[in-house]
Amino acid sequence: MTIALPDRLSVNPASPFYNEELLQREVGILFNGKEKTNVEEYCISEGWIKVTAGAAKDRFGNPMMIKLKGQVEPFYKD
Repeated sequence: MTIALPDRLSVNPASPFYNEELLQREVGILFNGKEKTNVEEYCISEGWIKVTAGAAKDRFGNPMMIKLKGQVEPFYKD
């Protein structure tokens, strides 16, 4: 039985949208028809993904994020 993916999911344990049970399975993201492998967070209803901005860090040492808008389609890779 496949568990449906939520509207919003994050790989950051500090995020309220983090779900370890879902992330145990490999989740893929199609963004504007192309598979993205560096997605940190997504939201289907608002149509965006967050990806890291290279090696840049914020003042707390966390990677800087860029929000990209477009069509988001999450899926299980297995």
